Amino acid sequence: MTELNINSFLEDITSKLPNLSIKRNEPLKHYTYTETGGPADLYISPSLFDEVELILSKARTHQIPVTYLGNGSNIIIRDGGIRGIVLSLLNLTDIYHENQLVHAMSGAAIIDVSQYAYKQSLSGLEFACGIPGSVGGAIYMNAGAYGGEVKDCLKYIIAATNAGEILTIEAADLQLDYRKSMIQTNDYVVLEAVFELSPGDQSTIKLMMDDLTERRSSKQPLEYPSCGSVFQRPPGHFAGKLIQESDLQGYRIGGVEVSKKHAGFMVNVDHGTASDYEALIKHVQQTVKEKFDIELNCEVRIIGEHK
Repeated sequence: MTELNINSFLEDITSKLPNLSIKRNEPLKHYTYTETGGPADLYISPSLFDEVELILSKARTHQIPVTYLGNGSNIIIRDGGIRGIVLSLLNLTDIYHENQLVHAMSGAAIIDVSQYAYKQSLSGLEFACGIPGSVGGAIYMNAGAYGGEVKDCLKYIIAATNAGEILTIEAADLQLDYRKSMIQTNDYVVLEAVFELSPGDQSTIKLMMDDLTERRSSKQPLEYPSCGSVFQRPPGHFAGKLIQESDLQGYRIGGVEVSKKHAGFMVNVDHGTASDYEALIKHVQQTVKEKFDIELNCEVRIIGEHK
């Protein structure tokens, strides 16, 4: 990919979509919960499925790589940023329902979908009331909390391939597992998710959501920028407990430290960088491995180029 590829792509796409939001050399730290991340060559924010389809098609024609970004809650973007196109889905936010089916666009916050379901007296998404990710991100990693997972209530999705082809994929075909889905391996982008919920008592739904929200706020370091839970749960163990028992709470590299409130989180306490995050992650993994002989695998996605 060269500057010529980018310029020819811009000329092509703006002739077809003159009102499309495109930013050049856009700092991605503005779009991540860690408040870290270098620039994107192109940061594009479509508002319609047709726009996504055309962008992907033109990117393929001009040989420009595309990286998808939701609301940046469980991702670390390296300080060198991302080459090519970063396709933001945050303008795709519509939520509506048909009987017990709740439709949510990829950029909608999964918290908002949970709240919408509650207002319609629909049960099944209570577990998501505190998950900070987007719908697309929640599908991508089969997000879950407090005993619930996306796969428990997902019916189907609408996705686009990297060639711009639009597909409808049933939940049963998504290979949803613990923090995994076939979206990851196929490099698809989720455009819409449809959840199949159950009628419920609104007051009961609210009580459960209030309880989960209180539990989350009392245990998690929501007062600092972070990428959420950093590590997957090792079989038979809890990552946070292993880190705590390794005396790593409060351990800091640069401006990033292991949270004193919840050892499974790493918080940006003083203008930390993505390099600080990566170094701290590596240190925690090595320490836990040495002490317990247990591998900690990342739940957070780490992408982009080193500075």
